[in-house]
Amino acid sequence: METIVFDVGETIIRDDRYWASWADWLDVSRHTLSTLVGAVVAQGRDNADALRLLRPGIDVAAEYRAREAAGSGERLDEGDLYDDVRPALAALREAGVRVVVAGNQTARAGELLRALDLPADLVATSQEWGAAKPHPEFFQRVLDVAQAPASTTVYVGDHPANDVFPAKTAGLRTAHIRRGPWGHLWADDPEVVATADWRISSLLELVDIAGR
Repeated sequence: METIVFDVGETIIRDDRYWASWADWLDVSRHTLSTLVGAVVAQGRDNADALRLLRPGIDVAAEYRAREAAGSGERLDEGDLYDDVRPALAALREAGVRVVVAGNQTARAGELLRALDLPADLVATSQEWGAAKPHPEFFQRVLDVAQAPASTTVYVGDHPANDVFPAKTAGLRTAHIRRGPWGHLWADDPEVVATADWRISSLLELVDIAGR
């Protein structure tokens, strides 16, 4: 493999803080929001529908801006990274693999991720690109920055509908990670098993995969 591209949420970053901060902002229990997020995703709906269930008619983008203005916006620090992220990304780069981080996040999240100084050649987000998963335009941008053919580029993610299936349709190799709610929920789904080139439980497994 020449290039490995990583999803962000529940692939390299835990989503705990993100949803906890929304629960605190909306003044609901964290457990309630977490459960609603799981329910809407299991139904194939957008994550943000959990917020709309709690606050019908909510303008999520406007509420996001209000949070930022109030000093309650997005935050990321070293504690949000899964433990295997730095060693895996560093080992891949040492092995000569191009490492890219690209997921469905805001431009602000991109700034925060780059501030963590990850061992990656590029960090980008859907808002910065103006294209979001699962749309083909996002994966075209992935191919543009991969600097390698699709056949030697791997997209790694936890969500079948956002990561594995559209990446495969775009001609990329795919790795599904059993991590976070969605990764565990769909880990043994027959379509995921049939579609993903690899199914992994740790990013460190990619070091061996890249050397094949």
